[in-house]
Amino acid sequence: MFDLKGKVAVVTGSSRGIGRAIAEMFAEAGAKVVVSSRKAEACEEVAEAIRAKGGEAMVIPCHIGDTEQLQNLVDKTIAEWGQIDVLVPNAAINPVYGPLQDLGDEVFDKMLITNVRVINTLCKMVLPGMAEKGGGAVVVISSVAAIKGSTTLGAYGVTKAADAALVRSLALEWGPKNIRVNAIGPGLVKTDFAKALWEDPERIERINSANPLRRMGKPEEIAGTALWLATEASGYVTGQLIIADGGQSFA
Repeated sequence: MFDLKGKVAVVTGSSRGIGRAIAEMFAEAGAKVVVSSRKAEACEEVAEAIRAKGGEAMVIPCHIGDTEQLQNLVDKTIAEWGQIDVLVPNAAINPVYGPLQDLGDEVFDKMLITNVRVINTLCKMVLPGMAEKGGGAVVVISSVAAIKGSTTLGAYGVTKAADAALVRSLALEWGPKNIRVNAIGPGLVKTDFAKALWEDPERIERINSANPLRRMGKPEEIAGTALWLATEASGYVTGQLIIADGGQSFA
């Protein structure tokens, strides 16, 4: 039930971190994987690693803030492989660290567009074709920040909460077409995206001591959750935000 053989998966922001782990795990499960981020060289490194293990991967660079590049990502995938069965909108930005009081409107607007609107735009491009092929799965990478307030990551949390709301509505719209739409809310995971947190010894010790598992997560652990949501193993799950944070949100 965790098999993706014969499936085509598009993973944005997959040159590193959680996105890379998802791309590699999907390929190991048999999927043809489109590796995509802004820099072609970084994507090719991931694709080569997948191919070295016997998997299939194609690189299509894409700046997700550019609608034309998003359409090119979709069009090239379909031209080469004929379909998209699994879509993983993973790429996101968090350019600020501080209170909402100090957040400029332009920066907030950019975050909302990149982290929320782009996902809907990509789904509008992909889901009609997915429905024509008989269904599929969308796995949005949200964040535990979607369910928790923060004095330093407030704007990011707003965008990730919006992602969870978007997932619920898309699940209602596309469920009748056999398309499941879910989100994952990772907690602190050891990636470059969260480097400012885990490189601070005092801060990471404080965070880990409040976590039931007493550690941060690994990209592969989030990828495992994504694989579950992308396959028939979670065939009756849709519209959900799955929190993967080591239990810290309820500790």
